[in-house]
Amino acid sequence: MNWYLDVIKNYVGFSGRARRQEYWMFTLFSIIISIVLTIISSAVLDSNWLSGLYTLAVLLPTLAVTVRRLHDTGRSGGWIFIALVPFVGWIILIVFLATEGQRQANSHGPDPKAAPGY
Repeated sequence: MNWYLDVIKNYVGFSGRARRQEYWMFTLFSIIISIVLTIISSAVLDSNWLSGLYTLAVLLPTLAVTVRRLHDTGRSGGWIFIALVPFVGWIILIVFLATEGQRQANSHGPDPKAAPGY
């Protein structure tokens, strides 16, 4: 849960690097929260607007952590737009996000795995 909260606290931090664990734990918790909100919203309110509101609320943190994750792999944040390419764009972006980050410092900052506390 700390990974999720750290991303939310740094919701406009597009600079720096994010580890794979930070990105994927945030994504996992976001999906779980969205599913729970969808179930509650469908059962109680007979609509899905609660999940949509949550998705809108975490849009900026999601974009920020995705850009930081791309920075960790040595790519610019502009690579996020590859997801707009039909059919293969999302697959390529997922491969980039799942790739291990660079072990040394790059132009986006030091290796987050080398930082104390990780």
